[in-house]
Formats: sequence, structure tokens, C-alpha cells
Amino acid sequence: MTPRELLGTAEVPGGEPLRLFRRGDDFMIVLERNELMNSRMSGSEEALAVMTIDRLRTPAPHVLVGGYGMGFTLRAALAALGGQARVTVAELVPDIIEWARGPMAALTAGCLDDPRVAVTFADVAEVIAGGRGSYDAILLDVDNGPDGLVRAANDRLYSARGLAMARAALRPGGVLAIWSAAKDAAFARRLREGGFEVDEVAVRARSNGKGAMHTIWFARGR
Repeated sequence: MTPRELLGTAEVPGGEPLRLFRRGDDFMIVLERNELMNSRMSGSEEALAVMTIDRLRTPAPHVLVGGYGMGFTLRAALAALGGQARVTVAELVPDIIEWARGPMAALTAGCLDDPRVAVTFADVAEVIAGGRGSYDAILLDVDNGPDGLVRAANDRLYSARGLAMARAALRPGGVLAIWSAAKDAAFARRLREGGFEVDEVAVRARSNGKGAMHTIWFARGR
């Protein structure tokens, strides 16, 4: 088996470091012993973008993407959006973007240089809190979903208060879309209790329809 090559380490505010590995043509972002992302598994992250944009009611939306990761969601969003759309990417860890422009440049495919894209280095929770009525869609692929691994502070995104801030940041008819590695009945109930109409969809991890089942919640304010 081809050994993994460590390409870089990134410090996470309030959390453990992330490490970027390469094995052959594949990249992996790892937290301690947990593989958070793999370049071979992009299906559910792409679905997060495509299925959200299918639900939008405006031809030129402003979309907030929380967490760049390996850019699967961003690239899928750009492919589905028109030329007048805007996409803001909130990324807490600058090294993630450096990896995208460096060792993973071929995978990134220039998406960060698309004129529709603006990157802000900030906690997406703070971006949401400061963006009342700003977004037609908020796409959250932060940590592992509501049951987070990377940093405890991410839990506030999925709290009742965090969901209220997200609802306030959406324009009328806007969609809050949240990716998760697993189902979470308590979180789905929290969304509904927070005034959202919720569509819960199960999607495969891989774009070929194989792999583990992941969950996406699409929530629209009532």
C-alpha cells in the first residue's frame, strides 16, 4: 500500500490541529485519528450545494458557505449558479485556503478565483450574526454536523440561539442547509421548534451513489 505523506498541519482556534495527508492522488484532512475529509468522497457535499440551489426562488442569490473544506460544496455551487450570483465563503482556518491554493490546487480548479466568490477568514457563526437579512442561502458543512468533533465552539451554530441567528440572516424565502455525517432526531426537532419547515434528505458520501449515508437538512422559515 502507498504510504501517506504528511503535507501540512493547521492550528484550529479552540481545537486540536488538522493535518493534510496525500496518498497517491488522494488527499485526506485528519483530526487526531479521525479522517474528516477525503478527496475521493464528495457526493454529499456536492448535493448540499446543488439541492439547496434547486430550492432557491431568486435568479441572483447571495449564498454563504460555512467551511471551505476541500471545496466540493463551493465548486458545485458555482457550477449550478448563474453569473450574477454571489458566494461568500467563511473559513476559520487560513491554512485550509493555503492548502487549496498549494498542494490541492489541481483539485481546487480555480474556484477561489471565480469573480463571484469572496473569502472571509472568520468563524461562520460571527458572519451569520453580523449578516441580518443578507443571504438567500446558508450552507453549513462545519465540523461533523451537530455532533461536532473539531472544536466545542462549533456547537453554538446548532443551538437554538444559533439557529435563530441563521434564520435572521436569511432573506424571505431563504434556505438554511446543514450537512451532517449522521442522522440527529434531536437536532431536526430543534430546527422545527425554531420556526423552520424542514426537509431531511439522506445522501450517499460518494458521487457514484456508494459509500456511507449522510444527512442534509433543508430548512426554510415559516
